[in-house]
Amino acid sequence: MSIRPYILAETNWKALQQERFDLAVLPWAATEAHNFHLPYATDIIEGDALAAESARIAWEQGAKVVVLPTIPFGVNTGQPDIYLDINLNPSTQLAILSDIATVLNRQGIRKLLVFNSHGGNNFKPLLRELGLKFPEMFISLSNWPSVVDKSAYFQEGGDHADEMETSLVLYLKPELVLDRSDWGTGRSKQHRIKAFSEGWAWAERKWSEISEDTGVGNPEFASREKGERFFKAVTEKMGLFLLELCKADLDDLYE
Repeated sequence: MSIRPYILAETNWKALQQERFDLAVLPWAATEAHNFHLPYATDIIEGDALAAESARIAWEQGAKVVVLPTIPFGVNTGQPDIYLDINLNPSTQLAILSDIATVLNRQGIRKLLVFNSHGGNNFKPLLRELGLKFPEMFISLSNWPSVVDKSAYFQEGGDHADEMETSLVLYLKPELVLDRSDWGTGRSKQHRIKAFSEGWAWAERKWSEISEDTGVGNPEFASREKGERFFKAVTEKMGLFLLELCKADLDDLYE
């Protein structure tokens, strides 16, 4: 595989001396258990691949976009007893984001997209604070699982190591997925307090109390083919979004 000029980790100083980017994409993932059968790096694998392919699509249409290395740790405050689930507190995320934005802003890259690949990360309050600190920058957020309607691709719902995530890893890194005989059911418990289960009130889930295998969602019907279809649908739409972000005039964003 040749060097991809839109992937910072692969390009080099010789190329970058002559290059200028309009948009930086920062994939942010997590390192955590994903049922019995998926790797701890599931969110990293997904974030890496989806961001890179989306950037390729945008780049080939003229977008000056660069994908930064994926942050491998996310907010896992609800999983302190799950072995080696690595937690990064929101305050730490804010400090990291601030340092990265400082570099980009100083070097004239005014657009930053946080490419979120982990459900426990909640960046909106952090981006509001950074918006005041860096008024010249346009800092935005995307959550790739919401780019297209999952129900059009998968029959089972869920939000962690479910049919969707299992299908994606079967497509991207099948060698890291255990045999089907080792897959947990992903059955999860609902909160006894109705408001929380209905979604209009919120409390953090105690992961080891809601799921025996750490999964939330049945992976039974996952397949490589479903993962490929979903991957292409997400990246095609996301690629057009990156292209639009690159072309956007920050002084004329509203109509």
